[in-house]
Amino acid sequence: MLQKKNAVLVDGVILNGPIMDSKAGEKFVEEACKIIMEEVVQKADDVTEKVCEWQAPEKLKQILDLEMRDTGECHQKILQLCHDVIKYSVKTNHPRFFNQLYAGIDYYSLVARFITEALNPSVYTYEVSPVFLLVEEAVIKKMIEFIGWEEGDGIFNPGGSISNMYAMNLARYKFCPEIKEKGLSGLPRLVLFASEECHYSMKKAASFLGIGTENVYFIKTDERGKMIPEELEKQVQRARKEGSAPFLVCATAGTTVLGAFDPLDKIADICEKHGLWLHVDASWGGSALISRKHRRLLHGIHRADSVAWNPHKMLLAGIQCCALLVKDNSGLLKKCYSAEAAYLFQQDKFYDVSYDTGDKSIQCSRRPDAFKFWLMWKALGTTGLEERVNRALALARYLVEEIKKREGFQLLLEPEYANVCFWYIPPSLRKMEDGPEFWQKLHQVAPIIKERMMKKGSMMLGYQPHRGKVNFFRQVVISPQVSREDMDFLLDEIELLAKDL
Repeated sequence: MLQKKNAVLVDGVILNGPIMDSKAGEKFVEEACKIIMEEVVQKADDVTEKVCEWQAPEKLKQILDLEMRDTGECHQKILQLCHDVIKYSVKTNHPRFFNQLYAGIDYYSLVARFITEALNPSVYTYEVSPVFLLVEEAVIKKMIEFIGWEEGDGIFNPGGSISNMYAMNLARYKFCPEIKEKGLSGLPRLVLFASEECHYSMKKAASFLGIGTENVYFIKTDERGKMIPEELEKQVQRARKEGSAPFLVCATAGTTVLGAFDPLDKIADICEKHGLWLHVDASWGGSALISRKHRRLLHGIHRADSVAWNPHKMLLAGIQCCALLVKDNSGLLKKCYSAEAAYLFQQDKFYDVSYDTGDKSIQCSRRPDAFKFWLMWKALGTTGLEERVNRALALARYLVEEIKKREGFQLLLEPEYANVCFWYIPPSLRKMEDGPEFWQKLHQVAPIIKERMMKKGSMMLGYQPHRGKVNFFRQVVISPQVSREDMDFLLDEIELLAKDL
């Protein structure tokens, strides 16, 4: 290269021409995409494939050769590594992956992710992300319509936990705007309220924001896991008598374990009475708003001040895809979070700077998460999304009825959403007297079955203890690839895996 005309050498580095071999890079991308197509996309609905190829951590470290070295390795070895990463990862798009509140594969969302990963945009200013800012605006507007607000605002962010933190901080700013400049020192003891069944992110947000976990008053729930409004009223009055300053109520629409929906109308009445911000964590249950049949589960949500809603759960928009939606349309989000960075949000640009929405985010760099939801929505239409919700809940209902028919299976409660919670009682325990010893033994059953299904790779199903109840399975239906046959398989497989217990 030094022989080239006009070669430039600075600090021992040749500056002429690119440093990367574009042709080799393009070939690598092409071959890697072929592996993705063959090993992920084309096998997404193949029930004969394993959900996971289980390996213990130390063994997996050896298989993958995780060490990073001074010199790079050849493309063929890197392609093999890509193949191995897929092989030993959990296939969350498998029809028998029931482990979390997300599952399945949406092809339009996947293509949207390919596009955004290739373009590598950051959504903060119109000049660097014109398409994706307009897409986010359109998606937020449509989501606001489904909540039932006439106007509003919103922002996509990295998860429901962050949405809840946004809402908590926004409610505090609304209650006491001077906190943005003066900080916590001059504030009274702030108190917020959430149900016993709320997501753990409420505790984390209170800790992170300096409110303190002791100032989260957890409200009792009924046997179905719904917040009891009368208990909320008592706790608000208690906080006031203690000299504290209540500012926020967080209701939950679709709790993580039981899938419970708090009575939003009654909670909204209490919030209006006491001047409290009402946030609804509908990260899991918000997608029921798309269904004309099931949106009644969120009756009263239009009275909320803010809502968290994750399309990457029930609607399959692909992780991560989470929105915080705010009823206030006066620029409250921007007032709360704006730092007015002059190098990024200049006010004398040649276009309408109101489209530079990044200043209402706590992030600087931000992914275009709304795009995958938008492209999927464009492809399927609202009726296609509605069909996904209706079918998932119909399959959950089918599973419930099958559980009732089978000996050894016992429901915890009749579900109202896609969470089906049940015990499997193996033959050896069925004639045992109900008592501490029975429940102690039953507590050990689910973890053993889970270990066996993981090592076999036949399916993945979550379990947990909950509010004094011993370990039980929580089956969640989401993926449109799931069929009635998969529901039958789930029950058959549990019986098979536990036949010797």
